[in-house]
Amino acid sequence: MTRADVVAGILWVGATFYALFGGADFGGGFWDLVAGGAEKGERPRALIQRSLTPVWEANHVWLIFILVVLWTAFPPAFSAIMTTLYVPLALAAIGIVLRGSGFAFRKSVEGLEARRAAGATFALSSVLTPFFMGTVVGAIAAGNVPAEGNGDAFSSWLQPLPLLTGAMFVATGAYLAAVFLVGDAHRGDREMEPYFERRALGAAVVAGAFATAGLIALHAEARYVFDRLTSQGLPLVVLSLVCGAVLLAVLLRGSRRPLRPLAAGAVIAVIWGWGVAQFPYLLPTSLRIDQAAAPDSTMTIIFIVFAAAAILVLPSLALLYTLSQRDLLESEH
Repeated sequence: MTRADVVAGILWVGATFYALFGGADFGGGFWDLVAGGAEKGERPRALIQRSLTPVWEANHVWLIFILVVLWTAFPPAFSAIMTTLYVPLALAAIGIVLRGSGFAFRKSVEGLEARRAAGATFALSSVLTPFFMGTVVGAIAAGNVPAEGNGDAFSSWLQPLPLLTGAMFVATGAYLAAVFLVGDAHRGDREMEPYFERRALGAAVVAGAFATAGLIALHAEARYVFDRLTSQGLPLVVLSLVCGAVLLAVLLRGSRRPLRPLAAGAVIAVIWGWGVAQFPYLLPTSLRIDQAAAPDSTMTIIFIVFAAAAILVLPSLALLYTLSQRDLLESEH
């Protein structure tokens, strides 16, 4: 295993954390969008607001981490992706900005119409942003990003596999958020537990349907990735299925304690299954990890920075999430 392979693994660690925390963050916005009118949706929106407020800004730390590692350690891959998929990436970036401003302003602006507009901006952006991010991932997996960059700005991601991957990103985020919100409701508004239980079950079914359709598209559009996913990556696929099945059984039995680890395990297994399926390529099948890697001196610096971040940032984020889960960040007034 080379230094470049280790840094690619670090990049996947960042993607894993962003998929978990950022995905649940976006999923909360999805449930905000479909909660119903002002009266019907008041309680679920209040729980979503309470759950997201302490951590929503911190979740995007992982996106910044991914971008920095990618352009520093693998500049040819970064250039190829940015010059080919700039349309969905730009739309996702706009969505992140609009989502953040909508979330921040909807409780502070004056006037009912202004608050509704801010809330709608937050909710819609929470759906569109992960969708466009998913199309980027799907386009890369499909091999639609040439190693030299400057691929077609639209046909590269307006194809079945990228679009299905975008839909799966939205459904997976909704699934994670519903599972996490069941736990939050258990500590806060217990009457909302069955509300989010039903939504977690529904989102799991929808995400599974998109994943199945995505596998069919993967077989048609990305045979290299499909073959490795169903061979070297098969144990991770099975692990994801087992975690998902056990979680559904636990939900139906009304248990609470293992929900979040099971949901996280299902998502983590999918992400690392994809990583195994793509290996040794960053851009299947045109650009390998070793071909895109920066010089060894740059990789050494990345190791040092990653170690420093692991020592300083990870404990800080862990403390933030712990305090948030224990309701120790809320004002007494």
